[in-house]
Amino acid sequence: MKFKKKSLDFLKDYLNTASPTGYEHRGQALWTNYLKPYVDVIESDHYGTCYGIINPEAEFKVVIEAHADEISWYVNYITDDGLIYVIRNGGSDQMIAPSKVVHIHGEKGVVKGVFGWPAIHTRGANANEPVPKIENIFIDCGATSKKEVEALGIHVGCMITYPDEFFELNDRYFVGRALDNRIGGFMIAEVARLIKENKNKLPFGLYIVNSVQEEVGLYGADMIADTLKPNLAIITDVTHDTTTPMIDKKKEGDQKCGNGPVVFFAPSVHHHVRDLIVKTANEKKIPYQRAAASRATGTDTDAFAHSNGGVPSALISLPLRYMHTTVEMVDKKDVQNVIQLIYETLLKITPDLKLKYH
Repeated sequence: MKFKKKSLDFLKDYLNTASPTGYEHRGQALWTNYLKPYVDVIESDHYGTCYGIINPEAEFKVVIEAHADEISWYVNYITDDGLIYVIRNGGSDQMIAPSKVVHIHGEKGVVKGVFGWPAIHTRGANANEPVPKIENIFIDCGATSKKEVEALGIHVGCMITYPDEFFELNDRYFVGRALDNRIGGFMIAEVARLIKENKNKLPFGLYIVNSVQEEVGLYGADMIADTLKPNLAIITDVTHDTTTPMIDKKKEGDQKCGNGPVVFFAPSVHHHVRDLIVKTANEKKIPYQRAAASRATGTDTDAFAHSNGGVPSALISLPLRYMHTTVEMVDKKDVQNVIQLIYETLLKITPDLKLKYH
């Protein structure tokens, strides 16, 4: 399986479009436009979760799901001399902020700014050297007063995103911000494309769901699960490549970019659905890895699994380096294999699939 030019063009545009938690609409518009030719119906809910449906009249409902949002910052406080202090929107990492360019989404449009930081000459090389904290990182947008900042259309509550753009590295990796988890939205859309182009006739209704607000509490998945009431859900998200420096494999497990999709074992993961995924991977010779989560997966899997009295759910994750930075990296082969694994698994699902343990 190779990526089509149309698919790669969509992926680039999709990743380069700001789609922070609570403001996912621009990215969702691109996603639904790409998905539309491959599904029978496009729908959305009040908070912006979007989904396409194949066979909308079918009683048995299967969901494949990813989340659409990216981490960002809110303007929280503007000083009298025009500096901006922030709070997180999602799991934004203060350690990478100093010297980063940002886009402040104000009432008059996007305003550029920078996360400033004291020069090395002024900090001193000792134990008291400051480190980035949420309390001391700040944005300078070139203004000299609060009044001037406000005149630019910037106010408390404005969204702040990073403008870093998508690129390919060494013809092996996709690199950029927001791969967590718009790469998931790309992958499930590609599954829908394969079903359409291969003229597969599914014996169930397939709901291709791109949820909002995962980064702040799985809220979009929680809402849409209650709306759709699916019979089965397969979630895709990213997980850590633990082979990079300063990660403890004894704590985080052993997963690596290039070694295939990661199939999770966790309380919210349904044994029969996971076993079907593993069986499919083995039969189709799709490489895969295993990972465990002790309480919760921390993904939308938990929201679906615990909804509606319990929805049999499983998680297929994509190994990723440098999560919640602007240089997140995934191996292109893994992306292809996640798409193929979800697609081949769907072809094995029937409405009479055994889902009860007893």
